Amino acid sequence: MALIPMRFEYLTGLRQPLLSNARLSGNWNAQGLRSDQWSSTPMEAFTSDDGCPAFRATIQLDDSQIGQNFRWGVTVDAPGRGDAWGIATEVSDANVSERYRGFTLRAADQTERYYLTHCRRLGANKLFLAGQAEPAVRFAVWAPNARNVELVRGESAGGYIWNDGRGITATFPMHRDEAGVWTTRVNDVPELASFASFDHTPYLFRITREDGSVAYRTDLYSRCQIGSGGKNPDQPEPNEPPWNGTRQDLDGAKSCSVVVDPERIVRPFRQMDANGNLIWPETDWADEEEFWRDEFDPNRPLPTRLDDLVIYELHIDGLGVAQVPRGTLAEAIALLDYLVELGVNCVELMPTSEFEGWTNWGYGTSHFLAIEYAGGGRDQFKHFVRECHRRGIAVLLDVVYNHYTHDGERAQWAYDSPAPENNIYYWYEGRPGDYPAYEAAARRNPQQTPTGHGGYVDNMSTGYAPRYWEETVRKLFISSAAMLVSEFHLDGFRVDQTTSIHSYAVLHADGAPASAARAFGAKFLREWTRTLRLIQPNVFLTAEDHSSWAAVTQSSEQGGLGFDATWYADFYHHLIGDAQNDASRARLLKFAGYGDDRPLAMGRFADALAESATAKVVYHESHDEAGNSYYEEGGQRVYSARTLVVAINGASLSIPDTRRYAEARARVAAGMTLLGPGIPMFFMGEEVGATEPYRYDDFINHRENFPALRQGAGATLFRFYQDVIRLRLARSALRSRNIDILHAHDANRVLAFRRWNDGEELLVLVSLNNRSFGDSYRIESSRIGNDGQWQEIFNSDATAYGGGGLTNAGALSQSGGAFAARLPANSVLVFRRQ
Repeated sequence: MALIPMRFEYLTGLRQPLLSNARLSGNWNAQGLRSDQWSSTPMEAFTSDDGCPAFRATIQLDDSQIGQNFRWGVTVDAPGRGDAWGIATEVSDANVSERYRGFTLRAADQTERYYLTHCRRLGANKLFLAGQAEPAVRFAVWAPNARNVELVRGESAGGYIWNDGRGITATFPMHRDEAGVWTTRVNDVPELASFASFDHTPYLFRITREDGSVAYRTDLYSRCQIGSGGKNPDQPEPNEPPWNGTRQDLDGAKSCSVVVDPERIVRPFRQMDANGNLIWPETDWADEEEFWRDEFDPNRPLPTRLDDLVIYELHIDGLGVAQVPRGTLAEAIALLDYLVELGVNCVELMPTSEFEGWTNWGYGTSHFLAIEYAGGGRDQFKHFVRECHRRGIAVLLDVVYNHYTHDGERAQWAYDSPAPENNIYYWYEGRPGDYPAYEAAARRNPQQTPTGHGGYVDNMSTGYAPRYWEETVRKLFISSAAMLVSEFHLDGFRVDQTTSIHSYAVLHADGAPASAARAFGAKFLREWTRTLRLIQPNVFLTAEDHSSWAAVTQSSEQGGLGFDATWYADFYHHLIGDAQNDASRARLLKFAGYGDDRPLAMGRFADALAESATAKVVYHESHDEAGNSYYEEGGQRVYSARTLVVAINGASLSIPDTRRYAEARARVAAGMTLLGPGIPMFFMGEEVGATEPYRYDDFINHRENFPALRQGAGATLFRFYQDVIRLRLARSALRSRNIDILHAHDANRVLAFRRWNDGEELLVLVSLNNRSFGDSYRIESSRIGNDGQWQEIFNSDATAYGGGGLTNAGALSQSGGAFAARLPANSVLVFRRQ
């Protein structure tokens, strides 16, 4: 018997030295024999050949153990905590959530590696070689079914390689490893010895697929897609002018990927030549340290608690009306001082990762590590984040992991095989022959029922579910988020429709539950939150989740999905109610908008308000409901609308009294969001009474100029938002999750609740009654507290907001559990206990 060396490496794929003091542990003993008791060994810190911090250790195992299966893992010190388990990936079993790596001992000098992220494992990255001062370049792509893969280089002016090979300027061989990853080798092509010579080079992978067909594929780890237009030269749209030969006319999702140096940022926001034209490739660069050096202003600190956020949902494409064809990051930066004056301290961006087409909502992602070039691209996005942080504004990003771009021909779809069961980025159960009824229907009607699609998984999104059982697929999403946190300094995320990931999966063929897809979806979400918490423990993680599953906001270390909060759609449906025709919802504003005196379900809404204290993001308007949602009534579609429009049931706002009622009710709706215990959010334009519908298919024609509205018809509403936001941020009682509903009267359309924290106590009165209670409105509750006096500190009926000016001067006494105050029509009032 003899001892043989066994090597282990823990590779972060992240440039920042976020982890330290790594210790290897595994189920072997000091004699090198397999053991039920795990032993631990310190690991040596080193810089991997990708230039990122890493750790390694060598142990000795007895050669009698060859053929034995072992388990191992790594413990690290992470930001904010020591002794963190550094293996974020779970075992590849739907029913097991344990986290360890496994291997079979084969021979001496075996090396096992764990990649925390694939940020530098896949894609076009620097390669640091011993004895070479400047980095080489390494291209790597996962294509396990491919017969062959080659790197093909394109030219910069056009940035497109045709399906017949036109546009290729050079070809480089790639080599497959046992994991199905194909990589270039510097020894093959000396030209690869210089990363700088490839900087800003367009490229694709030419893949000889499983069936021998040749396909050109983009790099799914690309940090830049060259196109900033909307055209696909190989598949032009009917009646569309042909591609003009420039990168500005290309759809980025179909164009070439581009080599970029992630450690450099263009110093000016836009680098222009003497003629005022954008320079590309850019030449004026700053390194990361220089660029981020003055990121923060100590006088404008970022919020660090989720409950301190006031979130402004922002769609970049929808800015710049009458100025630019579509909004870009330039228009977003121009809006920031307006947002500072408004008082919000967080923006939540609709998706900015590379998506199909020239402009849309962004929910069909093609490249998760690239920033949509039509909107400004990766460097301008870093400028935007820095400008937000300088103003004390946190940045959250909406990300989509429940489906891909709808036209993924050069992205995820059939990447290395046309066989559905080997469509590596998509979940497919079994083989097409397992679904004879579906295939028979496909033969009868191939236009309606595509052949071979029976085993794909639907999940109530707009595309087939990703193949969550593949660790490499999960790592794509995880790596993109880790990159956005570490390289772009994002403060958090909102994950789109997580219910589709963990609960909605069904077989496309017959709608049968796809239980494994659901289980692996939950596994992916745990791994995603766990990885982000490991590298940035204070990251804000919210989910659009409609499952009411308690595990969504439980720690991933305790088996939960690990989110801080979920979007609370029920709050919207009870408060506003124009997106559903559901009798179980209060639909307060929808029914108040009829203008009559019908009772309103204030008690039903009060239940939703109280429920919002349980880690919920609440809103009175979001992108989904600002004109895009609809329900059927009387054979007609009834579309949702902006808050101001719902408040008067679509009546004309040009009539002064009608607008007065609309704004008063809109102030109540906003007040319920901003004065309740949930984390408040509202969609852009609400603060100035935007009225245009915001639909995914024609929003570009319904953009509004918010700063201009602030100076005109929206001036008093903007002032109201300023003051109520300022009130929330100044009062710890309003930023707590403490709430007690004291009074809800449906006929009177009145609600009252108490908020408190740190010795401060507030009382909020709400009315959607069309008449004032001028003499006083009396509430009685034993829970109102001890006898004392209250002072009005906020009143939405103030004349400064366009209200009637019915206020409560001086101190108001409360005794015997009874309190009375003058209550204006359609108003929200806040009192503080003296």
